[in-house]
Amino acid sequence: MPSFNIFDIAGSGMSAQTVRLNTTASNLANADSVSSDPKAAYKARHPVFKAVQTALANQAGNQLGAKASSSVQVAGIMQSQTAAQARYEPGNPLANADGYIYSSNVNVVEEMADMISASRSYQNNVEVMNTSKDLMLATLKLGQ
Repeated sequence: MPSFNIFDIAGSGMSAQTVRLNTTASNLANADSVSSDPKAAYKARHPVFKAVQTALANQAGNQLGAKASSSVQVAGIMQSQTAAQARYEPGNPLANADGYIYSSNVNVVEEMADMISASRSYQNNVEVMNTSKDLMLATLKLGQ
């Protein structure tokens, strides 16, 4: 694997964690939203990641070449299937005929933990890139 692929791998990890942070921020922003219909209530969203490994064949034959690479991609964003929480508030203007409103299924504590985890993962990918850059610069200085 060429030494520059580490930047592609860490960069794709940073991109994936950015999607995770944005999704978590959207969930937290809609945590207190309510609706008169349980189907219309906001449902938490979570990204799904997949590891992608590619390999290009050598021109000399069908052996794996030096252009093999790995990355992280966002396969999609899934909606939580947890039911909306019903609350009896007959005075609320959004209340249905029975006096119930439905709040989102976002668990604020889980979302905050997910945000901290995504932030730390992003920071780890930045550290990988910085360490790789420092090692490459030190290697280049050996030839001086």
